[in-house]
Amino acid sequence: MTINQGPPLHAEAAMASSACVTGGNVIGACGCEKAHPEHPLGPLTADEIYRSSSLIRNAWPEGTGFTFKVVTLHEPAKSRLSPYLEAERVGKLPGHIDRRSFVVYYIKNTEKLHEAVVNLTQGRVEGNVRLGPNLHPNSDGEEILLVERACLEDLRVQAEIAKLELPDDAVIVLDPWIYGSDGVDDGVYSDKKRVWQCFMYMRDAKNSTEADSCHYSLPLPISPVVDGVTHKVIRVDILPTGLDNTVKPLEPWIPRDANEYIPETNDLRTDVKPLSVIQPDGVSFTVEKFSEMGHALKWQKWEFKVGFNQREGLVIYDVHYDGKPMFYRLSLSDMAIPYADPRHPFHKKQAFDLGDAGAGLMANNLKLGCDCLGSIYYLSGVLSDPNGLPQEMPNVICIHEVDNGIGWKHTNYRTNRAVVTRDRQLVVQQILTVSNYEYITAWYFNQAADIYYEVRATGILSTQPVDLGLTKAPHPYGTIVHPGVLAGHHQHFFSLRIDPMLAGRGNEVVYDEAVAMPPDDDENPYGVGYTLTTRRIESAGGYETASHRNRVFRITNPSVLNTVNGSPVGYKIQVPPMQPILAAKGSFHYKRAQFADKSIYVTKYRDNEYYAGGKYTNQSRGVDGVRAYAGRNESLEDGDPVVWVNFGINHIPRIEEFPVMPTETMRVGLRPFNFFERNPAIDVPQSRQEVNRSVGLNGVEGLRDGVSAMTVDGSCCAQSDSGRPETLARYFTAGQVWDLGTWRYGLKAWIVEWSLSASITPLVFLIVA
Repeated sequence: MTINQGPPLHAEAAMASSACVTGGNVIGACGCEKAHPEHPLGPLTADEIYRSSSLIRNAWPEGTGFTFKVVTLHEPAKSRLSPYLEAERVGKLPGHIDRRSFVVYYIKNTEKLHEAVVNLTQGRVEGNVRLGPNLHPNSDGEEILLVERACLEDLRVQAEIAKLELPDDAVIVLDPWIYGSDGVDDGVYSDKKRVWQCFMYMRDAKNSTEADSCHYSLPLPISPVVDGVTHKVIRVDILPTGLDNTVKPLEPWIPRDANEYIPETNDLRTDVKPLSVIQPDGVSFTVEKFSEMGHALKWQKWEFKVGFNQREGLVIYDVHYDGKPMFYRLSLSDMAIPYADPRHPFHKKQAFDLGDAGAGLMANNLKLGCDCLGSIYYLSGVLSDPNGLPQEMPNVICIHEVDNGIGWKHTNYRTNRAVVTRDRQLVVQQILTVSNYEYITAWYFNQAADIYYEVRATGILSTQPVDLGLTKAPHPYGTIVHPGVLAGHHQHFFSLRIDPMLAGRGNEVVYDEAVAMPPDDDENPYGVGYTLTTRRIESAGGYETASHRNRVFRITNPSVLNTVNGSPVGYKIQVPPMQPILAAKGSFHYKRAQFADKSIYVTKYRDNEYYAGGKYTNQSRGVDGVRAYAGRNESLEDGDPVVWVNFGINHIPRIEEFPVMPTETMRVGLRPFNFFERNPAIDVPQSRQEVNRSVGLNGVEGLRDGVSAMTVDGSCCAQSDSGRPETLARYFTAGQVWDLGTWRYGLKAWIVEWSLSASITPLVFLIVA
């Protein structure tokens, strides 16, 4: 992976000084006061980003140019950080851990890629290596603009555009894509160097000044390829637009209408009335800073730390419930989106949105009343720009509470008493925009000690041109969503990384299966029995969910037993169904998407192994990632597993998903399994009308006629006596013996009265008679 060392580092490299936040009493290396103490998990501050890049610059000869791709926190080794966090929780003074940053950078305008670790506490570069071939870092906004400019200024591209005879006021829009890999190394058709494949579109010529016009509804059949170092066009591909891989000469553009999504171009509904989320007494959570850029949350017995970085974006650390340790680290590790079109150049189309771009870099500035509703607390971040300077990322995380319906309920039909609670949830959310797609990603914590991770995919389909004459013809590789527009089939894969510490250290992973019992005259005479088998995962590997056997994976702590039933405490993982990657095993799609073939991977923990697709996904070769980690077949006997939950969808586009997609939702669940002595939400107060202040609308003018108004009092589930019995309770006396005859008599009487009051013929009476 690595080759020769970089330049000799200057031992006397001075720590760079810069302005830092004042107002506290902790003195920083820059000589000014820090507003908050340092913490090993605190995201890098603006000052630390600046000092990291400055220390790298000082290690090279004067005049050397740099392009910084990553400047992020280098998290401490778990063997040091875990005792630190444990001491911190019990109020002891933790041992000191130096602050370090991880830096990836180019020598400007070259292919010389380096990674380094900078010790910010000591003000020195601890290590620096130049990376070998086929290792390329993420893109950045500045580079994308350079690539777009290179395409539009290239004479060969302009000559191909001229053949289309576009309208005079046409505006061309480009989507630069990471080139992908196919193993071809033939002149300008080579994936050995870092290159970009650009797809071209046009704004609606009738309204070409509208910057938000949906250019994806007007794709063009020209696709330049740009060198990632020189930012020069190295070739111009003409796209196949038929049903096969035939490439036809370019022809004059045939005018067609665009398909717009912005509100001013559409007739909007006028009958949607406001729905406001109001918490008159404020929220039930608190947010405190544990470092300048790190935040600690407390809500309904939950406690955890929130971080934010360039690649993963939102990261959850040090999770506890009611003082009990739960999870060491939680994050979305990776995404892969392989496309299904086998024709050149679409065969290389495979996006790794976290590794190729970065969830942090692509995070939205969330807006109040738009992205998050209710009483919202926002967290902002700071990342590095290509010059190694800090750039603010405002409002990248929103925190709020939601009502998710009923949490639990039971009605005793003998007494007609209902006890019901609401399912209040805490949401920690971020939204990513990666070119055409949006991903709404959120952690949900509830009062029953459940954790859910949810992804909602929306945005605009990635489109390509298709002959207008094929608009009504089925296409083998996609769906026609607009005249001349093909949305290709593709799969979305996500990998959730779970580093557990359930009830402390020494966790293991098991899976249960429901197994039918064979018929047996003694043990299963009626053939209805089934039982549960449990298998412990002893070594690293990949696993399927096997829904036909109801296979359920659990993380347990065998050294801590439930006080009621003696079972190891644990959490079960609810994994949504996923069709594994369809690309052939020998393909680069398959080799690169290391997490897309199995629903579950379990590996032995190693420091700095955070990414299911490998550290460098840009034009990767598929030699690094979770499949490779699991391939070491390491024993899990020491009780430090990492669970990678992989999920996704096979996206066969619908015309209803254009010009913008309704959200497609996927959700992973982590739920306690014999962890507690009883329902942990048993202490949630009962839902009460005087608190919830719901409004009864029956009988309100303008609504349904003939419906009597409902009386609303302070008891949930109460209803006025409308002549229809609410339950069977009125037909039985307290303590009555419930033999079959009593049941039949009471049930028949209830059905008859209910049917008569509702003017419904009592057909059910015949069944119970």
